[in-house]
Amino acid sequence: MAKKVKSIVLSGNGVNCEMEMAHACRLAGSDVVDICHISELIYGEKKLDNYHFLNLPGGFLDGDDLGSAKANANRLRYIKVKGTEETIYEQILNFINQGKLILGVCNGFQLMVKLGLLPGFERDYQTQQVTLTFNDSGRFEDRWVYLRVEKNTPCVFTRGVEKLYLPVRHGEGKFIPAGDDILQRLHREKHVVLQYASPDFIPTQEYPHNPNGAINAIAGICDETGRLFGLMPHPEAYLHYTNHPRWTREKLPKEGMGLAVFRNAVEYIRKNL
Repeated sequence: MAKKVKSIVLSGNGVNCEMEMAHACRLAGSDVVDICHISELIYGEKKLDNYHFLNLPGGFLDGDDLGSAKANANRLRYIKVKGTEETIYEQILNFINQGKLILGVCNGFQLMVKLGLLPGFERDYQTQQVTLTFNDSGRFEDRWVYLRVEKNTPCVFTRGVEKLYLPVRHGEGKFIPAGDDILQRLHREKHVVLQYASPDFIPTQEYPHNPNGAINAIAGICDETGRLFGLMPHPEAYLHYTNHPRWTREKLPKEGMGLAVFRNAVEYIRKNL
């Protein structure tokens, strides 16, 4: 059992949601929450080994040049940590092998799929098999969406969560698998955790409920262990009822729906690591 849960939130090079994500980790009960600039990992000033929970926040990594998060995926995969022969990507693989948790939101989700961390079939975390690309609307989408939560997945982060209502804010959020076989496998092996839905929480391709045209309305997936989770909507943006767009008109629970995602992560770490 972890005496202290230690969370790390990556920042820098265009990330802009690190403060909200760190706040979510604190509210969820993480004992240590460090916001770490990517350069601190590259120069060896901080190491992932010292943490249990890696958070990859949203933003515009490297201005989305080469496609969302692609430049940073290459940076993590190929640049070696100063004074070593190890890359940040190799640190991430070791982090996963130690049974630790990774959450990627929006740009962080894009980074995970470009690195090949998700869907991670048969624990292959090196081969990219899905992508996130330009919204069908041809524009940046900033709106709140209903999300159906698949109960029968191994996802650690959504245990006990039946539905979600969260904001999206992205220009490249359309989920596309590399082929029909990949899509079928995602569903068959329960990697699909979240789907964009109508107000009655039925998955839909209809705009604007599906804000980007994602194939099969897929909004979030996990790996087979359930410890790696990526999603386009922002759970860290709904931590308190005043974050809700209709908080002055509806009677809402004090705690925002998004906090459950982080609380589940912290509780899992405390019990299992």
